[in-house]
Amino acid sequence: MQLLRSLAWIVALGAFCTGSIAAAQQATTVVKTDSGSVQGLKQNGIDAFLGIRYAAPPVGDLRFMPPVPAESWDGTADATGYGAPCMQLYSASGPNESDLTRGIQGIFPTATEAKIDNEDCLFLNVWTPAAGDGGKRPVMVWFHGGGYAYGSGGWPAYNGRNLAEKGDVVVVTVNHRLNAFGYLNLAAQFGPDYAASGNVGNLDLVRSLEWVRDNIAAFGGDPSNVTIMGESGGGSKVSHLLAMPSADGLFHKAVIQSGPGVYSGKPADAAEYAAAILTASGVETVEDLKTVRADQIVDAVRKVTPASSAMGRGPQFGPIADGTIVPRDPFLPRAPEQSSDIPVLIGYNKTEMTLFVASQPWFGRIDEAGLKGMAAMLGEEVAAAVDAYRAMYPDYSPTDIASMAMGTRFVRGTYLLADQQSRTATAPVYVYRLTWETPVGGGILRSPHTLDIPLMFDNAAESTALVGSDEGAAMMAQMMSDAWIAFAKTGKPSSALLPDWQAYTQTKRMVMELDVEPRLVDDPEKSIRLLPSK
Repeated sequence: MQLLRSLAWIVALGAFCTGSIAAAQQATTVVKTDSGSVQGLKQNGIDAFLGIRYAAPPVGDLRFMPPVPAESWDGTADATGYGAPCMQLYSASGPNESDLTRGIQGIFPTATEAKIDNEDCLFLNVWTPAAGDGGKRPVMVWFHGGGYAYGSGGWPAYNGRNLAEKGDVVVVTVNHRLNAFGYLNLAAQFGPDYAASGNVGNLDLVRSLEWVRDNIAAFGGDPSNVTIMGESGGGSKVSHLLAMPSADGLFHKAVIQSGPGVYSGKPADAAEYAAAILTASGVETVEDLKTVRADQIVDAVRKVTPASSAMGRGPQFGPIADGTIVPRDPFLPRAPEQSSDIPVLIGYNKTEMTLFVASQPWFGRIDEAGLKGMAAMLGEEVAAAVDAYRAMYPDYSPTDIASMAMGTRFVRGTYLLADQQSRTATAPVYVYRLTWETPVGGGILRSPHTLDIPLMFDNAAESTALVGSDEGAAMMAQMMSDAWIAFAKTGKPSSALLPDWQAYTQTKRMVMELDVEPRLVDDPEKSIRLLPSK
């Protein structure tokens, strides 16, 4: 620890000597946490503490077990660089790669993290305007996307520096256990000692919020004003935390972006999947479970998981409704009572699926006949969505209509969750629909999955590979970061660039369409919202 501290000061001294980069490399003040002291580096005037342990390494006897607090350390721990991401289940190359999507790797480095992942991954990052100044700033905690399979809180798009400076807030991003390491239901195989194993990834998130409660004041944050946020899989994680008894009282507002988590996995399905993984990895005993190499577990998952699972047609990792940790599906048959007083901001992007299908051979090439054939092949729900979207957007290309129809789960899940929450909650629900279109790639992506992230983080200038570099991107970043900061501070999203944002209710389903000319609309995708379910 002392060596690491010395290295941090060497870096800071070198930066001081080079003049122009001194501000970027200046050491922060030392902050004392409940496990020990930490020191990071300033990022252009904002204190950044990266790679702080919030729990003990989940290895050996702690593998597949609920997280426990990190052991105390002496001296000052290094907080100048990110901690390792969890073991990743991401294919670093494949038929969906293109120059455009490869460029986006610069801000969402999934392929890179597959090279540096580690089972020892329970780290978080803090950005604050002034650590140790006694401030009581709103805290914005971000849970990353990547489903429950890959990702980390260290992606460049999630850098909290700009948001912390603009809003005078404290930003936290979190790594946690993923895929088999966080969601392998071993209770049927190994008994009650492993009763929590199917949900330990989400218990890591709870543990990170406990760390925030106990330590964030030392970083200038207010533990009584915590907003949790997440996109895609991160949105599902937020949805589940709203319904987890162990998370009750640890946060006060919630943001769900392109990832409504209405349902949970079922224990029996998860146990069957786990059994197949154990067989493929050669695990037979508890001792095997503790000692099998992490890469063997990952290899076993790849062997037994069909390719169709990536499209939702097969076994999936994620929280399971075990009756205890996750008592039931989070928002069925009703919204969770424990979160009725939590303001919720929820939304989605107009053409979510273009990010995933832009490299497919048919993208940009199908005609109306091809669209009808694709819809028929993908099922009645997609076919009905094609008809609904064609009526809404008569000038859109067949490719655009196909992409939108394939992404109705984002739309329908958002409105289902918003309906359930607004039906019983005492706190307001605010819904958005991002309709601004990125100019990158000649505009072929329109409003894709993840487009919201660099905008609400105020990281547009650092994310030109996705948002472009025109005035529209800058305006959208100003508008959305304004709104997210205001929500964290007051419970209502607002910006001078937006009309008054009215809450979503059962009588007026008001949705803010986020664009350079934003507008508040009543039930803008009613025809999709009311599509019959399978």
